[in-house]
Order: sequence, then C-alpha cells, then structure tokens
Amino acid sequence: MARPKTEDKRKRILQAAVKVFARKGYFAARVSEIAKKAGVADGTIYLYFKSKEDILVRLFDEVMAEQAEEMGKVVRNLPAAPERLRAIAERHLRALGGNRDLAVVFQVELRQSTQFMARFTASWLGDYFALITDVIEQGQREGVLRADLNKKVATKAFFGALDEMVTSWIIGGKGYDLAQLAAPVVDLFLRGAAVSKKSAPARPALAAVATGRGGR
Repeated sequence: MARPKTEDKRKRILQAAVKVFARKGYFAARVSEIAKKAGVADGTIYLYFKSKEDILVRLFDEVMAEQAEEMGKVVRNLPAAPERLRAIAERHLRALGGNRDLAVVFQVELRQSTQFMARFTASWLGDYFALITDVIEQGQREGVLRADLNKKVATKAFFGALDEMVTSWIIGGKGYDLAQLAAPVVDLFLRGAAVSKKSAPARPALAAVATGRGGR
C-alpha cells in the first residue's frame, strides 16, 4: 500500500533539513531555507513540526530509532561476540559514511548545544551503550575479553573509537569508504596495541645469535 502523501512531504522536509543544517549550520539555518529546499511553503513546515528545534529533535530520534532497530536485527543473527562487535562497528560507520550531510549534523551541529547533547545522551545513546555492554559481557563469558575488564570504560572506549573515525572522516574531506575501518577498530579493541609475548620480535642481540651473525 502506498504511503500517504503527507508522510512523503514530512520525510522530504527532514531530508531538506539535513542538507541545510549541514551546509549552513543549525543556528544559522532558517526554516524558510528548509522549506525552499523541500519544495514546500514556509507555513507547511509548521503543519508537521513545532519549530526548527523540533525538526532537529525529530530528525535525530527517527534516524537513531531506525538504526537501533536495524542494528538489533543484525546482532541477533550473529552468534559470537567478536562478530557482533564488528557488525555494530560496520553498521555505525556505514550509516554515517553513506550520508556526509547527516554525519555533519550528528557529529558537529548536535554538539553545539549541551541541551541537545544531554537530551540525546539520556535517550538513544543509553540504549546504544546498553547494546554494546551486552556484547562485551558476552565476550567475557566466551573468554575473548578479560573477565576483569571495566565494562563501562570499555563500552565508552569502543563507541569513542567509532565516533572519532567519523569525525576524522568529515574533517579530512576524503572520499574513502568509512565502513572499511570497522575491522581495524574492532581488531584493536579485541587484541590491543601491545605485542604479545608469543609474537614479540626477538631482541637485536638474540636475533643476531639466531641467524648466526652475532659472533666475532
């Protein structure tokens, strides 16, 4: 069944808002500019949204609700914690890497206001962190993550790494595939940066002896 035209118009307004907020900045953007971009009259905006702030709030809530639902489906279809972490990372990076304007709004514009940040941290971010924490706890049960790992710190570190990848991608302005960074991020999270004792390179003196170059 076809969607009502009113829903299509509402979606068009939100899509226009993403472009205007990303290019003009939230505080400098005007409702009239969003209306022009969406191809509707200025007054039409207020049939769907109370204000410019309401547009931003609804945009954020709807995008994150959709992402959370999709991420939950992906995670449920994977058995082990490492695969689930990779799926979360890839979904996060692909969602924002596939829409630069949306990434700018989420990474830059939303962070211009502590009021916005507090609101969103208390809603979707809490649910997102809970999902990551659940997978970390699973990893501890499976023995792929340390049992003494601080789950709260690990959760924020994992999210923070993904968050920084997106921010760097925006600032750098390069056209690489952001989702390709999912695997390296998860690998670093699971294995760390230190060289394990088993794979540590031999010290110079020992290496020379082993290869027959250490004698006089």
